[in-house]
Amino acid sequence: MLMTKRHFTGLCGGSLIAGLSGAARAAALSSSETAYMFSFAGLNGGRIRLSRFSGKPFMVVNTASHCGFTPQLKGLEALYRHFGPKGFGLIGVPSNDFHQEPGDSAAIAKTAEGDYHVTFPLAAKVHVIGNEAAPFYKWAAAQRPKDVPQWNFHKYLIGADGYIAAVFPTTTVPQAPEVLAAISRQLGGAA
Repeated sequence: MLMTKRHFTGLCGGSLIAGLSGAARAAALSSSETAYMFSFAGLNGGRIRLSRFSGKPFMVVNTASHCGFTPQLKGLEALYRHFGPKGFGLIGVPSNDFHQEPGDSAAIAKTAEGDYHVTFPLAAKVHVIGNEAAPFYKWAAAQRPKDVPQWNFHKYLIGADGYIAAVFPTTTVPQAPEVLAAISRQLGGAA
């Protein structure tokens, strides 16, 4: 078996990390964190715990109601309906970081659930970039610093192992062949 950094950290993490100091220790600790450690407040209350997807791939997408890319909600819903029964999850994360989600929870729900008939879970509005970013987004930025959201509808595909498997920018539509192929790979080839 090929020993990856993730496997090595998981097997030897405690004793290995304890012997490190400063930046090396922080880097080792952050590499052992998975997306399953995080959660979001739900748009309509409660919490969306990413641990509920443990062992399954899922996508986290920052959304906005007043964006030229808002119609991607329809494509995201189609992904969710197609791959959801095969074990795929999807979470929409509204954000006003790009000044296109000014509304409250009711306004966000009206657009996503009312206009686009979204059934996948929606988080309460949060920051996805900068110092005030939600913990998941800070983790994602630490894992993939060159792949942080530059605009709305930035897509993180989290693999069944809880780590970022792929990142798709705003302009990559949900039905793009590379998105479909990446999800299918994470589901073990299920199309």
